Amino acid sequence: MSKACALHILVKTREEAEKLKQQLAKGADFGKLAKQHSQCPSGKKGGDLGEFRKGQMVKAFDDVVFKGPLLEVQGPVKTQFGFHLIKTLYRS
Repeated sequence: MSKACALHILVKTREEAEKLKQQLAKGADFGKLAKQHSQCPSGKKGGDLGEFRKGQMVKAFDDVVFKGPLLEVQGPVKTQFGFHLIKTLYRS
């Protein structure tokens, strides 16, 4: 079974996600932005979701984590929870 580890930032609007993505592109620290802005409880841990298996997350999120490039910020990705910026650290 495929496993991955990812960080994410969850916000309510696409605009907010785009602004954060621009800050990240300029070198902002992912963990600090997650702590300041993420609506997810994982924000307290810098957005760290730990290791999870394929199928544990909603499909749109899973697709990015298991098919997208590693160590690049992806998104905004819309789910029923809001808009995510996702950084996949590894997968196996």
